[in-house]
Amino acid sequence: MADVKIENVIKRYANVQVMHGVDVDIKDGEFVVLVGPSGCGKSTLLRMLAGLEEITDGTISIGGRVVNDVIPKDRDIAMVFQSYALYPHKTVYENIGFPLKMAKRPESEIKEKVTNAAEILDLAHLLDRYPKQLSGGQRQRVAMGRAIVRDPQVFLFDEPLSNLDAKLRVTMRVEIKELHQRLGTTIVYVTHDQIEAMTMADKIVVMRDGRVEQIGTPLDLYDYPTNVFVAGFIGSPSMNFVHGKIGATDGKKHFESDNGLILPIPETTAEIGQGVTYGIRPEHIDIGETGIAMKVVVVEPTGSETQVVAKSNGDLIDALVKQRISARPGSELYYVIDPANAHLFDRDTEQRI
Repeated sequence: MADVKIENVIKRYANVQVMHGVDVDIKDGEFVVLVGPSGCGKSTLLRMLAGLEEITDGTISIGGRVVNDVIPKDRDIAMVFQSYALYPHKTVYENIGFPLKMAKRPESEIKEKVTNAAEILDLAHLLDRYPKQLSGGQRQRVAMGRAIVRDPQVFLFDEPLSNLDAKLRVTMRVEIKELHQRLGTTIVYVTHDQIEAMTMADKIVVMRDGRVEQIGTPLDLYDYPTNVFVAGFIGSPSMNFVHGKIGATDGKKHFESDNGLILPIPETTAEIGQGVTYGIRPEHIDIGETGIAMKVVVVEPTGSETQVVAKSNGDLIDALVKQRISARPGSELYYVIDPANAHLFDRDTEQRI
């Protein structure tokens, strides 16, 4: 196991700079997820950590050793790819043991490590099968087993679940998290799925356009997003945003949208008249007998929850509630918002106030 330090890392392709001074500090044994939309630089950063991409400037250290000029096989890392990358003509046993065979390890050691990895991943009964005889989840576990037998300091996962169906992704999330708890090895995991990030990570690194927007625990990012981008990216359904300004009635501040919608706010240093973006998560809105009058646009029952899209003038706001609602499009209902759950961002800079 080892810590990982990424310090002021810059990446350029010819005259185009795609990474802009990235700093990430990963502790020994930590499960860190790099998350962000396509093109944000998360996979490029992972490939630089693996040695598959050159670093233009800055340093990457693994276990206290700078690895900028160390070739991939000497970095003591193991990578699990999105595509599994299994050898179709080799059995599960041969695929898992391949790195050890290439390292010319004794057959007794190969058998011991393959057997141990297969037991950890529930593959012991599949060792004689070929990849074409396996399901997608089983193939992914074989790819993980091939990484485990190397006993690396750091595991790197590059969107390993994106090819799986929704139900299998949930199962594999649990298996990878359990694997981390058993092995205690440092893991750096790339995904564009914020649900994966929230459920698996000890620490999340949110990236956009080759820059780090925020680093923190899943709940830190959920409760205290540093800007509009992080607030909208973390959480599902996404946070509602309404543009407007700070108003006041009888000296008490409130939010007033551009369309005249009045919403409650927590205590704030924002000044009356200041332009702000108001954020409220759908799950933090209740439906009551009194409150903020809204006209229903769409009602989407999911069984355990109901998602309601309603509007006031031109402002659309989603609510996600536990109760079942019989409201129809065009009818009126009342949103109840606890001001303590509201978020305020500067309208120009989009930074949290």
